[in-house]
Amino acid sequence: MSNDIAPTAITGLSDQHICYVNDKFNQTAKSDAKFGIHHTVVEPLRKLVDAAKDAGFNLTIASGFRNFDRQLSIFNRKANGQLPVFDKNNQQLDISALSNHELLHAIMYFSALPGTSRHHWGTDFDFYDASLLPQGQSLALAPWEYQQGGYFYHLNQWLDKHALQYGFYRPYDKYRGGVAIEPWHFSYFPLAKQYQAHLSSQQLAEIYQHSEMLLKAEIVDNIEHLFQQYVTNVAKPPHV
Repeated sequence: MSNDIAPTAITGLSDQHICYVNDKFNQTAKSDAKFGIHHTVVEPLRKLVDAAKDAGFNLTIASGFRNFDRQLSIFNRKANGQLPVFDKNNQQLDISALSNHELLHAIMYFSALPGTSRHHWGTDFDFYDASLLPQGQSLALAPWEYQQGGYFYHLNQWLDKHALQYGFYRPYDKYRGGVAIEPWHFSYFPLAKQYQAHLSSQQLAEIYQHSEMLLKAEIVDNIEHLFQQYVTNVAKPPHV
C-alpha cells in the first residue's frame, strides 16, 4: 500500500491526506477553509475550474472532503428520522413502516455508509454552477437540475466533454442497482481507483463494531453484500 494511503485515510478516520483551501484554492486553516481536497488533487482540480471559467462557467464545489464522523451523523439522522428518507421517486418515506432491512437500503440509495463515502478520500466532489442557480433557490443536487431544461444542463454538457482530460469522471453515471445516479459527482480517478482498491468489507466491519452507528447489526451481518451492491458497484475508471 502506498505510504500516502493509510487505512484511516481510506475510511475517513483521519485527514492527514487533506489540504484545506479557500475558494481560490490557496491553503488555509481548517477553520477558515471552504473545503478539503487531497493534496495531490488540488492542482488538477484548479485546472478544471480554470478551464470551466474560460468556457463561461463558475464551477462551484458543493461538497469535497467529508470525514467519518460527518458521514456517520448523516446516516444516523436518517436512520432515526431526524433527516428525511426518500424513495426512488423522491417521495418521502414513513420510516416507521419500514423494516431495518428496508430502511437501510432506502438510506443507502442516496447516502453512503460511513467509512465507504468516496468523499473521505479527498478525490471526489459535487459540482454545480453557483451563477446559474436562481436567486433564492436552494441547491437540490437532483438529476433534473443537470438534465435538459435544468439550471446546470449546459455545465453538465461541458463536463461530459472536458472533465476526463483533467482526470475526472462520474462514478455514479447511471443506476446500477446500488447508488442512485449522481450527475454532479466527479472523481479524480488516477487516485480514487487506488483508494477503492484498498477498501475492504472486513475493514469496515471491524470499524463498525466500535462505532455508534444505528442499524449496526443489520449492516455487519450483511456487510459483504452491501459492499458489493453499493461500494464497488460504480463506473469503472477510464483507461487513459
